[in-house]
Amino acid sequence: MAKDKVTEAVTIDDIRAAARRLDGHARRTPMLSSPFLDEISGRRVLVKAEPLQVTGSFKFRGGWSAVSQLPSDCAGVIAFSSGNHAQGVAMAAKMRGLPAVIIMPSDAPQLKIRNTHALGAEVVLYARGKEDRDEIGDRLARERGLELIKPFDDARVIAGQGTTGLEIAEQAAEAGVDQADVIVCCGGGGLTAGIALALEAEAPGLRARPAEPERFDDVRRSLETGQIERNAAEGGSLCDAIMTPAPGKLTFPIMQRLSGPGLVVTDEECLQAMAAAFLRLKLVLEPGGAAALAAALYHPGESEGDAVIAVASGGNVDPRVFQDALTRYADSV
Repeated sequence: MAKDKVTEAVTIDDIRAAARRLDGHARRTPMLSSPFLDEISGRRVLVKAEPLQVTGSFKFRGGWSAVSQLPSDCAGVIAFSSGNHAQGVAMAAKMRGLPAVIIMPSDAPQLKIRNTHALGAEVVLYARGKEDRDEIGDRLARERGLELIKPFDDARVIAGQGTTGLEIAEQAAEAGVDQADVIVCCGGGGLTAGIALALEAEAPGLRARPAEPERFDDVRRSLETGQIERNAAEGGSLCDAIMTPAPGKLTFPIMQRLSGPGLVVTDEECLQAMAAAFLRLKLVLEPGGAAALAAALYHPGESEGDAVIAVASGGNVDPRVFQDALTRYADSV
């Protein structure tokens, strides 16, 4: 049974408060469209362009939402991430003048590791599947007195990600769309849960739906069974940004109450969507940030309505992966 919203960790008032804190710091990213994408999908496709956000993904919203609430005497922050949350928190900490320690898997894209370093953070690498990032984070947080900012299961972060949904509600209304699925690239569910809460309040005709890569469809399975399911694999997808073990304890009840069924895409479909976004929208996506667009374009029978909104969540792509996507799919989109 879905939980009543009064028990949830985040409210629409929290999201609106986060929007006020983000004002002047985050960007109001555009909603893009192309008749070529409409033709592929067989319906109107609108793309929320979060790769144009500060640090190249929606993660800055949650990072600043959390860091902006910390006291001035905070010793610093610590976070774990494969890259986008890392950069969002590192940038927010830099803007606040706070030290940041970011724990990243050693197999994360080198571009994300370099960017996190460049933003002034101390990067601690760990071996995915062999070392426990939570143990490393807990130890460093205790030793240095750092504030932990989780990538998705943090109410402050969810509220920040929900500001994306406030903008989608406004932009969809401006575009004349009041009934549509809003497909969201989904890892642990912070963005999906935040958007779902915002849409419930501001655009009830829009429904959030998570999109995940094959073998990492824990949210889809959890929504089907009504309990948190975990992924067996820890790696092996190009979609590093959304390879999480399971939905969060805070995010899942929100998604369970408000989200539509989950969608699953392949790495190949994400690469093809990356090529389509670049050629038709002039927008650079990373594989995990293209999952929602891949679902909108290549699984049209799995969503409802005359229009679909895809949240393109990030564009911090390894140049070789991006080149591969264009080389293989430029002629097919």
